[in-house]
Amino acid sequence: MSSIVQTGRRSLLRASGTAFLSAGAVALLAGCDRMAAQAQTNGASADADVQILNVALGLEHEAISAYSIAAGSGLVTKAVLPVAVQFQGHHKEHRDALVATIRKMGGTPVAAKPDAEVAKALNAASLKNQTDVLRLAQRLERGAANAYLGVIPSFGDRMLAQIAGRLAADETMHWVALSQALGDSLPPKALTLGA
Repeated sequence: MSSIVQTGRRSLLRASGTAFLSAGAVALLAGCDRMAAQAQTNGASADADVQILNVALGLEHEAISAYSIAAGSGLVTKAVLPVAVQFQGHHKEHRDALVATIRKMGGTPVAAKPDAEVAKALNAASLKNQTDVLRLAQRLERGAANAYLGVIPSFGDRMLAQIAGRLAADETMHWVALSQALGDSLPPKALTLGA
């Protein structure tokens, strides 16, 4: 598994010495240019935000590649394949929003790694069946949900917290669907994600 995934997606929130994405970065991500300009004027560090957004973008690139690898593996049934493609589409939308945000902030978006490099980092050669593929996707989606949930407490503005929550909701939806497909029981305790 890649070192990025091993350390967890929540670590992206602490990347580059910055605890969380600024309000400006999340506002741009959500397409709220006016709110972003106000937040940037209020002292948010655009360079630090771009670095953190690039870490998030790298993880979205990794998720897109992981779903491509899964689809091409021959290990996923025809019944599961459309769902994997749909989830990949969601990650592509996240990627596109991150790329646009990074560019609006004057940064250069990080490039995607080749699928072969991602496959090696994720140890895709060890995947032997559909269950293995689904477990990998499940771990990646849970990490993404936790990362986005980790951003929410940093905002005083409810709208910005809502945007971060919506991103987390996409990842949680994927995690739940994958957990169901694997036949996993519901978590025995409350407050499973975001801790």
